[in-house]
Amino acid sequence: MADVAVLCGSASDRAIAEKAFAVLQEKQISYDYQVISAHRDPDRLDEYIRSSPARVFIAIAGLSAALPGVVASKTPRPVIGVPVSGTLMGFDALLSIVQMPKGVPVACVGVDNGENAAHLAARILALADEK
Repeated sequence: MADVAVLCGSASDRAIAEKAFAVLQEKQISYDYQVISAHRDPDRLDEYIRSSPARVFIAIAGLSAALPGVVASKTPRPVIGVPVSGTLMGFDALLSIVQMPKGVPVACVGVDNGENAAHLAARILALADEK
């Protein structure tokens, strides 16, 4: 059972996910890693969110960065978005993540900052478990 689900919209985002993995491993927090595109495989994403025991989701995506918002629309659990650099130095992804509609909150860390996503996930988990 994983406490954190780390999702990437594309396999090319793995380098950012690895930054999160390092922090989660250091803090001895269990995680599951999946590559699931919100655009190309929405049914698989829905099923994963429904069946995941994770208490926090980290969603890493570039370009339109729909993944964090889609995940947040499907679960009441916390979602942390990580915008990935690329076109427009990642500002397109950043704005996509932070400009979610009311009622669909996504926490957002800096561009390519998988480390801070993992640190934030740890702080969220610590609310229920000081260890």
